[in-house]
Amino acid sequence: MNKRVVVIGAGFAGLSAATTLAQKGFDVTLLEKNTSLGGRARKLEIDGFTFDMGPSWYWMSDVFENYFSQFNTSVAKEYELIRLDPSYAVFFSKEEVLRIPANLNEFYALFEKYEPGSSIQLKKFLKEAEYKYNVSMSDFVHKPSLSILEFVDLRILNAALRMDLFKSMSKYIRKHFKDPKLIQLLEFPVIFLGAKPNETPALYSMMNYADIVLGSWYPMTGMFAIVEAMERVAHAQGVKIRTGEKVEKITIENGKAVSVFSNGVAYPADAVIGAADYNHIEQDLLEEKYRNYTKEYWKTRKMAPSCLMYYIGVNKKIAGLEHHNLFFDAPFDLHAEEIYDRPQWPSNPLFYSTCASKTDKSVAPEGKENLVLLIPIAVDIEDTEEIREKYFNIMMERLEHLTGQSINEHVIVKKSYALNDFRKDYNSFGGNAYGLANTLMQTAILKPRLKNKKVRNLFYAGQLTVPGPGVPPSIISGQVAAKQVLKLY
Repeated sequence: MNKRVVVIGAGFAGLSAATTLAQKGFDVTLLEKNTSLGGRARKLEIDGFTFDMGPSWYWMSDVFENYFSQFNTSVAKEYELIRLDPSYAVFFSKEEVLRIPANLNEFYALFEKYEPGSSIQLKKFLKEAEYKYNVSMSDFVHKPSLSILEFVDLRILNAALRMDLFKSMSKYIRKHFKDPKLIQLLEFPVIFLGAKPNETPALYSMMNYADIVLGSWYPMTGMFAIVEAMERVAHAQGVKIRTGEKVEKITIENGKAVSVFSNGVAYPADAVIGAADYNHIEQDLLEEKYRNYTKEYWKTRKMAPSCLMYYIGVNKKIAGLEHHNLFFDAPFDLHAEEIYDRPQWPSNPLFYSTCASKTDKSVAPEGKENLVLLIPIAVDIEDTEEIREKYFNIMMERLEHLTGQSINEHVIVKKSYALNDFRKDYNSFGGNAYGLANTLMQTAILKPRLKNKKVRNLFYAGQLTVPGPGVPPSIISGQVAAKQVLKLY
């Protein structure tokens, strides 16, 4: 009889773990509390508009290619992928909008315009970033980080010296560039890592390589196309997927997980992978004596931000926007301080908008636009409809000012999503959107462990464990957890 594995949570990590193990002959059941798969990457359909509810940036395209190739398929076979050009627009003011070119030579020219001679520094910066990216992807991110001994390898130790783990992104970028707008542009990917640039290791300049060189892409019909492709592959490998399954308990006997209890049914298990929220699995599904971490431990973790999102349908076309748009017409440092140091709703927020209908006619009715507006916010702050509406008006007023046109009066679809929704839909710790912040003290072996220390066949995957937050790291996390099950059996 094949060994039975139960995977809890059908986001990217859960789908990845389940499919990897099913391919190896395990009897895999994937349990998802929501009615659709994808975790935060669900889609929302209202009156002919389609919105990506969560992730909207497609970076690190090689991770997706590598994933599908393991199952004798490819991205090209599963969905249509196009490179965005411009990659995105950055609004510093109504008069100053940077449209980031996909062409690398044009990108160098853009830097020269702001800081003569900076293209030479940029080439050096990107060469170092490429090295970090390649070493990280080949030597680091696929390690379970259960022991420091995993990294005691001469080649890895030599590489680590060049990875700038002990320098901050802030200082590292400023060593190369002086212009404040170029600095802000290069610091922008840190938003996805969940910490301030002065607290994020310069190792993560590899994200600049992913952004500038590997590029921003878009799967036609939206990010949910990836979920649908992963679901098809999972079914093809024999994964049994059960939606609407609110897991209530993991049963432990003699230091081993023996079943997962959901909706009145006990699913027998020879191994369990918790790919839902790590804190939720430990605090709500396990008896205290079987948990890796206490409630007090979790209170000391530095979380990546949550966010307030609005899904907006507009009954006209909007000039001046690109597919991705960053609104940097407010001080970055103040907003970051109000996320991390003095958690509160931001006094003058930066925000982001995606307008996928600029690229994809299928996501909005003809002559209309779909917008997602997003403000990064602190976790565990008050979330009310009144507060949400206040910030909708702030974003809309600035959007109208920066693009020089009326938009609010043309809104025909409007739905908000914030902290309370993240908690309700994903059991999200603190209502976080992006997982655990990638600070030095929360990197590799210093992250919450992939393996339960007290239950020998219980493992974790997702953005609160290794390798970290984001769609590609979550896919890798599922693969790494699956390999630990393979090692066990």
